[in-house]
Amino acid sequence: MIMRKLAIIIAVFMSCMTINAQQTKETSVQDEFAVLDVNSITDIQLDTIDVKKKLVINDYTMIGVQYGAGLSRVMWNPSQKQDMLFVPVNFGVTFTKYGKMFGYMPYFGFQTGIFYGQEGYQFKYNEDRDYTYKIEGAEKAVLDVLEVPVLFQFHIDTWNFKIMAQVGCYAGYRLGIERFPGKTGYVTEDIRHSFLDTDRRMDYGIKGGAGFALVFTPVEIHFQASYKHSLSSLYEPDYASDYYYRYAYPSNIVVSVGAHFHITKRSGRTKGQIKQIAKDMVYKTNTYGNTDSQSR
Repeated sequence: MIMRKLAIIIAVFMSCMTINAQQTKETSVQDEFAVLDVNSITDIQLDTIDVKKKLVINDYTMIGVQYGAGLSRVMWNPSQKQDMLFVPVNFGVTFTKYGKMFGYMPYFGFQTGIFYGQEGYQFKYNEDRDYTYKIEGAEKAVLDVLEVPVLFQFHIDTWNFKIMAQVGCYAGYRLGIERFPGKTGYVTEDIRHSFLDTDRRMDYGIKGGAGFALVFTPVEIHFQASYKHSLSSLYEPDYASDYYYRYAYPSNIVVSVGAHFHITKRSGRTKGQIKQIAKDMVYKTNTYGNTDSQSR
């Protein structure tokens, strides 16, 4: 019985201490702002006020540079055995604009830019047929490509972290090609680095990806994985026969890292507007947070 009464007394005492500590903290905060004249607040004092929770991260613009490496393959018709081809070159410059879609849906944006990269194919030895498929005598080919994507992006931001996903389309041009004979092929010198009349050099297709970013204002470091699928065959479908069409659609998986630089404020607010928000916060604290002023 004595222990029970002692426990009750301790519990009541701790509750009183907690309430008193909270009241003391609130009073100290109120007193801190109560002595401030809103019109005489210095920039140093304003910088100590956290206004981030009052701002919406949206409506800003970036330019960036991006580098990546990937794996390439081709969707063949008729199908062929192949290996994934490692391509270490994928470099681009981007422009990203965030804003509201249709004027009222936040956290959307678009991204465009220009990229130089590589893609290609590498046939695999067919044990069943004791044969490796070849095109123009080549078991492997690497193409240099230039592309301009237009991507629709969705992003979720905090002040130091971002998650994003994007999808869209691209248009491109196949700049060059190098054909490799491999172990069983043979490529003549006149076509080793040359396109044929039946090759298609214009490219277009779909592109999408996802990733995250670390934000160190005014710079963001982006880590992304993207997938690109061409809708333009590497060659004319009837290049070998007028009766049997053949297609070859390249696809790439690219993992990249990029540095993106803010050219407008992430909150859409200037430094002067942010300081005004801080002043408003002090004014409201003075008006509504000080119980002494309300009682007079």
